[in-house]
Amino acid sequence: MREIFAGMPWWVKWVAVPLIAIVVFGGLIASVVGFVIGVLFKVLVFVVLVGGLIFVVRKFLSSS
Repeated sequence: MREIFAGMPWWVKWVAVPLIAIVVFGGLIASVVGFVIGVLFKVLVFVVLVGGLIFVVRKFLSSS
C-alpha cells in the first residue's frame, strides 16, 4: 500500500482519498455522530432532572 501511494501526487493522498472516504462512509459517520450527540443530550437532561429532584427534596425536608 505504501508503494502505491509513494508514486502519487500530494493532492491524491491529502484531498482525493479523504473525499472518497467521506462520500463512501459519510452516512455511517453522520449516524455515529448523531447517536453520540443524542446520548450526551439525554445524559445532560438526566443529570439536570436528578439535580432538580435532589434540590426540591432538600428544600422540602429543610422547611419541614
